Parts: sequence; C-alpha cells; structure tokens
Amino acid sequence: MRARLRLLAGALLAVLAGAAHAETVAVHAAHMLDVGSGQMIDDAVVVITDGRVTARGTAAAVAAPADAKRIELGAMTMLPGLIDMHVHLSDDPMISGYRRLELVDSFWMAVGVANAAKTLDGGFTTVRNVGSHNFDDVGLKQAIERGIIRGPRIVPATYIICATGGPCDSTELPPSLVRTGYTGATNGPEALRARVRELRKYGAEVIKFNGTGGVLSKGGAVGAQQYSYAEMAALVSEAHMLGMKVAMHAHGASGINDGLRAGVDTIEHASLADEESFRLAKANGAWFSMDIYDDDYILAEGAKNGLYPESLEKERAVGLKQRQVFRAAHAAGVRMVYGTDAGTYPNGNNSVQFAKMVEWGMTPIEAIQTATVNAAQALGRTGDVGTLAVGQYGDIIAVAGDPRRDVTELTRVHVVIKGGEVVRDDRATK
Repeated sequence: MRARLRLLAGALLAVLAGAAHAETVAVHAAHMLDVGSGQMIDDAVVVITDGRVTARGTAAAVAAPADAKRIELGAMTMLPGLIDMHVHLSDDPMISGYRRLELVDSFWMAVGVANAAKTLDGGFTTVRNVGSHNFDDVGLKQAIERGIIRGPRIVPATYIICATGGPCDSTELPPSLVRTGYTGATNGPEALRARVRELRKYGAEVIKFNGTGGVLSKGGAVGAQQYSYAEMAALVSEAHMLGMKVAMHAHGASGINDGLRAGVDTIEHASLADEESFRLAKANGAWFSMDIYDDDYILAEGAKNGLYPESLEKERAVGLKQRQVFRAAHAAGVRMVYGTDAGTYPNGNNSVQFAKMVEWGMTPIEAIQTATVNAAQALGRTGDVGTLAVGQYGDIIAVAGDPRRDVTELTRVHVVIKGGEVVRDDRATK
C-alpha cells in the first residue's frame, strides 16, 4: 500500500510540475472579429496555454496570468486562422500538362514543402489536402507536426479515387507507356470499399473521389458522370462507417446529384449544379466547395504554363457557369465552405478568392465564415478550429483593417500565430 501511495504521489507531483511549467501566451489587439456573430470585440485578449485557447474576451474581463508571455498586436484586428478545404500542396500550376513528365516523383514533395510554408504565411493555419501522389500530404503533415518544416495543420486525403480513365488516372500516355506504381484508379463497389480502407490505413483522414470528368485532365467530358450511384453509395458508406468524411469532385449535375443521394459531405467545384442539386444538398446537410477564382488564373496563365488546349476549352465552357451557379446556390441557401483548389493556381495566394465570393453574392462576413466556422463544421473539428472558442487551437491572424468592410484585408495578413507561437510577423519590415 505504501509503495502504491508513493507512486500516486509521484504521479501527482509530475502533473503539478507540468502544469506549473505550462506555457501561457496572452495576445492583445485593438479589435477581434468574432466570426460566428460577425461582431467586433474591442480591446480584446486571447489567452493560450500549451497551444489551446483558455480564455478570450475584452481586456477588462479576461485576466491573463502574470507570467504569461505577451504578444501585442496594437491597432490591428485579429481573427481565427483561416481554413482552406481544397488544396493540393504538392502541385505547381506553372508546371502543367506534359511538362510534369520531365520531373522525378520526389520533386513534388519538395514543391509541397515550399507551398506549405507559403500557405501558412498567407494566414491559412488549417488545410484539407484533397489529393496527392506518393502519400506526400501525409509526409508533409508528419514533418510539420514534428517541427521539421513550417506549414498549416493538414487533413490529408492521400490519393484521389477515380474510375479507370478518370481525372486521377494516366490519360496523357499511349498504352505502350502506361505508368507503373500506385494509382487511385478503382472500379466497382467492393473494390471501392477496399480502396477506402487501404487509404485510411496509410494516413487518409478524408476520402476524395472523382464523380465526374475534370477540367485539367486530358480527355473526357467535364460534366460526364464516371461512377454509378451504387459505386458512390458503397464508397461513401464505407468511409462513413470508418468515421471519415467524403469529398466528391464533380462538375456535372447528374454526378453531383447521385453523389448527394449517396451521402457525400462536400461537393468540390459543383460547376453545373442545378435546382435539384440545391434541394438535395440542403436536405442532406452537404456543403458546396466552389473554387470560383480559378477561372481568372487558368485562362490568363494556363497556355503559358503548358495546360492541354482541350483543358483550356473545358475551362472556357464551365468557368462563368460555375460562378453563376455559386450565386444561385448561395441565394438558395446551400451551405458553403472555402475551397480554392490551390495548386491549380499558386499556393500561398489562397485568400484572393474572398473578393470573388463577395463579387458573386456573399457579404464579406459570409465569405469569412466559409473559411472559419463553416469549414470547421464541415471538417467535423469544431473543437479544434474555426472560432477561437475555449479549447480550440490558438491559431490567430492579424490584419490592419476591418475585413467586414474590405475583405481584401485578408490578402494582407501581417501576423500569423499557430498554437500560440508567432510563425510570421512582417510588421517590422513594413
């Protein structure tokens, strides 16, 4: 009994010692945007202990510990770190089409390291990486979590799943040059169930599949459905059974609608969605993730970057329609999250889409909410990110002005704090 008591006493002392040495940070700014309510809190303080928020509110109401490290943001406005629900960190749009074949597979991991840092510096402290080769996104996540490289919190999908000949398959080569190695090409309900389990085994935290053709892939009609309802239902039910959410790449209405009937959680792109799509999304609680900035970049830079001519034609066919659908879906009350498809345009510039969302029907605070509270809900991680609520990660960005009045303030992030640690502060150089 005495030995047991000594062990318990030792354990208690260790816990108390750890608590005594817990790192506490108090961040103060003239303003804090409460993204849930859209209201501004003046003379605001956020207290962060061991990377998590422990208190927030006005300086008069929140008493930070006397020994807390102070981060003074002065006249700036702080808000939660932003969330991009659709990125490809290990892609570079300036190396497109056949130009990609000049480079070894490991090159793209190096691209991912650079892009992860750029994305974090742009104010995006959490991203959902919905497709990479060689499990690069899992490797990036592991390196970031171990402090080896700089980057956001990553929710990885690993390989995109698609039908043979679909956007994730090798369609740019003749049969004599068929690629070897791992791909996401999978056909039939049982094979799709097995693929979901396999990707989860190797680090996927969300499943991404192509339900229709794509824009940037070579060959195939952009809106053509590529999986049957039965195949989609098998994939989705398997993922949900395993506690994983499902993102579906889809441009055409028939594929979108079968995917929604099958229970997908987010529709990526949603370019040609119709009224039935809106009804199904609202009925099923699904989210649209619409990359409505990309059209500008693709049509301006795509040919120079080596995109296939047919891809540019497909973009011309759907770009404006996608923006019109965005406006109609928002007006119809479809739930929206912030997804840019960064990698289709340069990673690190993720915030340029906010202005497009406002141009096509959202208020600035609605656009901001897509990248904070909405995204956190769609991820199923409201306990970790999205609002700076007590218990969430201490991920904060700071801008000079009020982004509710000028949403382009978010393209000029001056300070980025991740888990209570300042990872970017450019105020001294301004």
